[in-house]
Formats: sequence, structure tokens, C-alpha cells
Amino acid sequence: MSRLTPAVVLDAIARLAQTGQLEVSSTDVIHATHGSSATVRRHLDALCASGQLTRSGQARATRYRLAEAVEIPATVRTAHILEEPSTGPGPAWSPAAIELGHKLDWPLAARDPVTYRREFVEDYVPNKSWLMPQELAEELYRDGRLREQQPAGTYARKVLEQLLIDLSWSSSRLEGNRYTLLATEALFRRGTADSDADAVMLLNHKAAIEFLVDAVPLQGLATALIRNLHAVLMQDLLADTDALGVIRKKLVSIGGTVYVPTQVPAVLAEMLETILAKARLIKNPLEAAFFLWVNIAYLQPFEDGNKRTSRLAANIPLMLYNCSPLSFLDVNPHDYAQAMLGVYEFLDVSRAVDLFTWTYRRSMKKYVVVMESMGAPNPLRLRYREHLTEAMGRVVRDRQSAQAAVSELGLTEDRAPGFEAMLLDELKKLEVFNCARYRLTLTATQAWIDADRPH
Repeated sequence: MSRLTPAVVLDAIARLAQTGQLEVSSTDVIHATHGSSATVRRHLDALCASGQLTRSGQARATRYRLAEAVEIPATVRTAHILEEPSTGPGPAWSPAAIELGHKLDWPLAARDPVTYRREFVEDYVPNKSWLMPQELAEELYRDGRLREQQPAGTYARKVLEQLLIDLSWSSSRLEGNRYTLLATEALFRRGTADSDADAVMLLNHKAAIEFLVDAVPLQGLATALIRNLHAVLMQDLLADTDALGVIRKKLVSIGGTVYVPTQVPAVLAEMLETILAKARLIKNPLEAAFFLWVNIAYLQPFEDGNKRTSRLAANIPLMLYNCSPLSFLDVNPHDYAQAMLGVYEFLDVSRAVDLFTWTYRRSMKKYVVVMESMGAPNPLRLRYREHLTEAMGRVVRDRQSAQAAVSELGLTEDRAPGFEAMLLDELKKLEVFNCARYRLTLTATQAWIDADRPH
């Protein structure tokens, strides 16, 4: 690898700026250049002193940005253009990721066949080993978490309606789904798939996310939860319904790679348990999310749907620690495939780290805006949150009248002023695409709507 110079540091910051990240931390630069902390900080100080960078903030909040009219040396700029041409929004690839990309560009015949290597998981020691650079994982955690103490899953619940659309559509698109974002929104309002496999895939994603939001705070990262997640995601998409949530017994192959997953069911079951056990011990939720994402896909424990299971599973630690969800917004399918192939064939996570970091930052920005748009929470809703969920269930699922539900819960106007009015307002706004927050199923909600919303 070439020696790290101020020009390379400046170019790395320029490339990050081109992706929309105008202000960067020293950790961002360390990750982008793979330089040592001391060397990067020395070059940053020199670039600030020469007026090519400006610095703001202090200590961990220190950020750097390009000064006006800074020229990037042509030799550096040209080298990067030749190595990794830009094709629109995407990660600023690190030198290691670019080098890996060159390896993956070799014809299949020039790459040695490989199979699953269990030491990738077994040699990993939670909180001592890191797949992501530790400083980067810690920075993403600081930036992505809710500041106030809240029950697990609070962040995901607050942005649930937007998350259902974003993650369902983005994850399905990576599987070749043809629906547009607008068509996905219309599908979720309609709630029925007919015989359209693409629609089934999207609705399954929606149901799986709703399942996670309800189940994760209660079950944590349990094996049964992962298996149920797969079953929900792949319902009506697998010819063999016995394969839903079940460790595969069939041989699988992956196109476009020399990687051959292990075909031994006992090994698949054992390694899935090991992956989940180690992920549960990881204290940093971003590292845990990344660990699950790459390892479930690498293992291929199920007959099909492993990558989509890994994407949703990556959100489990984020839910438990109340971090911004990861919705894989705007990820290019080619970039995603290369990130996975780097792990499959070389156990090299450099492209996966770059991609994960880039898309998580985009997710963070999106959901911060969503949270801000909600304004201050309604104190009445906060006080009676569980009671409201119970009342909604009684009306929609049990077909009680709103008045009867309020009376049985002891929340009449004289005892809980405003509660009944709030309940009636929520019943008026209830749809199949927002029913999960009240732990209502799509079927029950649609049946209640079809019955002309009795209350």
C-alpha cells in the first residue's frame, strides 16, 4: 500500500464530500485511508494549518471540511478515478476495498473455489475482535442512538411507518424486485398481493419488520426469533413450506461466485447458534449488526432468503439499543453483491464495511428528520400508551364498542380526561399499513375496516 501523505488525506476528504458527507471526523479519514490514527491526525493538523481544511468542534466532536476552492492534486485525483469510477451516489471506497474489487473482477476461472470457513466466526472474540474498525463502530453508535433512556424498540416504533416502506422496498430491490417506491406504498395501503410474487415479497418484508418490532423487545436475539423471521419473509415464496424457518437439508449454490456454502445440516445449525451466541455478547450494537449481516449471509443456513434474513436481522441489535434502523437506502445492487462476495471468497470485509457505513449514515439522516418532524410527544399518549394499545385491540379485534372498552379499562372521562377522544381519533386513522404499532394483525385490521369500522 502506498505511503499516506497529506494529499491522499485531502483526496479522501474530497471523495467523502462528493457522497454528501461535507464534514468528517478523524475516524472517517482513518477508515477511508487505512492510515494510523497518529499519522492521520498529524496530516489533518498540517492541512488545517495550511488553510486547505477548516476545523470545528472540540475533542470527539471535532469535524473537518474542505476549505473553499481547494484543488486536489491531479495525480491523486486521476489515480482514484482509474481505480474505482463513480457511477452515482455510493460509498467512498477505501484503498483496501478498491483492491478487493480488483480481485473480484477476475474471471471465475481465475479464482480458486472456496467453501465455508468456520474459523471466521470461531476465532472472533466479542468485544476484543472487531469486524468494523472499533473507532468507527463507536462513532456510529454515538451518532445513531436515542439520547434519552427508553424501552428497547422505541426508536423503531417511532419511525415504523417510514421504516416499513424504506426497508421493505430497499431490501426487496436488492433481490431484483420490480416495484417502484410509489407502487410499494400503494401495495401496502391495499394490503393484498394476489398472485404477484414481487408483491408477496414486499408484503412479507412488511410483516417481518412488524414482527421484529413486536418480538425483539420481548425475545431479544433468540434462535427462534431468527427462524421465525425467515419463515415470515419467505412465506408463499418457497415451494416447500416445510423449509420455512428450518435449517436446510438441500444443497444450495450461489451464482457468480466460486464460493460453495457448507452442505452439512449439523454444521449449519451449530454455526447459526454460535453466530447468535457471539452476537448477543457484543456490546456495540453497530458491530453486532454488522456481524449478523455478514455472517448469516456467509453461512447460508436456510434454503433461500438468507441475504434478506441477514438484512433484517442486522436491525435486531439496533432495536435493542434504540439506534437508528438500517434500511439499506439507495444501495446499488452491484455494490451489495461485491460486498458479499468479498466475504464469501476472501473473508475480506473491507467493501462490506464501506457499504454498511455509507448506508447507515444515510439511514441515520433520514430517521433523524422523521423524528424531528413528529415534534414533541403527546404527554397523554405517553401516559396511556399501553392502555391505548389495549383499547384499540378490544375495539378492532374483539369488536367491543369504544365506550365499553374505555369503561372496562377504567378510563372514563372523569378518570382519564381526553382518553376516549384520543381513542376515537386513532380508530379513525387506523389502516393496515399502520396497525402494527397497536399489535394488530393485517387480517384483523382489514376485517374491521371492511366491516365499516364498527366502534
